Amino acid sequence: GKEVTATLIHQSSRRRHHPFVAVSCALFSETLIESELFGHERGAFTGAIKDRPGRFELAEGGTIFLDDIDDVPLSMQVKLLRVLQNRTIERLGGTRTVPVNVRIIAGSKRDLKQLVSEGKFREDLYYRLNVLPLTLPPLRERREDVPVLMEHFLGRYFKRRNEDMPAISDAVKQAFMRCSWPGNVRELENACERIAQTCSCGTVRIGCMSASILFRAGAQPAEVAPPVTPSSDTTAPISLDDRLREVEANLIGWALKVSGANKPRAAELLQIKRSTLGARINRCGLGALEKPDAPQAAVVQTA
Repeated sequence: GKEVTATLIHQSSRRRHHPFVAVSCALFSETLIESELFGHERGAFTGAIKDRPGRFELAEGGTIFLDDIDDVPLSMQVKLLRVLQNRTIERLGGTRTVPVNVRIIAGSKRDLKQLVSEGKFREDLYYRLNVLPLTLPPLRERREDVPVLMEHFLGRYFKRRNEDMPAISDAVKQAFMRCSWPGNVRELENACERIAQTCSCGTVRIGCMSASILFRAGAQPAEVAPPVTPSSDTTAPISLDDRLREVEANLIGWALKVSGANKPRAAELLQIKRSTLGARINRCGLGALEKPDAPQAAVVQTA
């Protein structure tokens, strides 16, 4: 993401021993953003009981990352332009000029040049910011990054649970590669966290994935189908039974986990008969999970 890139730029520069301050401009209202960025003096407004430095002062000598710069109101853009030009700020309610020595990195989720043409972003501020532009394509345009990011995040979240990362089925890898990821890296990270929280078997299966990711509104079938390579047959069959068995195995494993391997309770959670559960456990090859004295059951009970 943009903040990761900004952090790497800071850590690779001569300013790395000084602060890195990230600010999401979209979080603050028009009345608060000036105080957040430039600070305020005591008595500047109701509740300002003492002087408070802003983010620019906190980043002195280092880097300030202004994310969502496209959400900054026009009235505030004038003041940002002055900071870029003069390298000084004035706290809200104050008259003293404070010099600042910071590197400014700005991030935008929209095309600033387009916003300039629409009159929603100041042209002079755009050209002042546009010194060294970097374009980060969305995750759907760099799918080769998906497997690396998936393994990184899954490894992180399973490690937090003091568990070894299980094997990842080909179906999950294919689904991740085909997903459009409109939320980019953050959405992929959240999907991996969910898998780490719910996966209860030795393999990450397609059933571990959120249905909203697999079948989100407007998703095309190709987004959840196996990836097409130049040498593959686009009409190759997909085993629906295998896919459904993966989902079934994951849900049964979850029920056994949260019930402490108590099959009557697990059947109740799944809203099926006890005899039906036993048959499906055998069909999915999850017999080890139902035995309290088995090593897998010990993991289920203590996880």
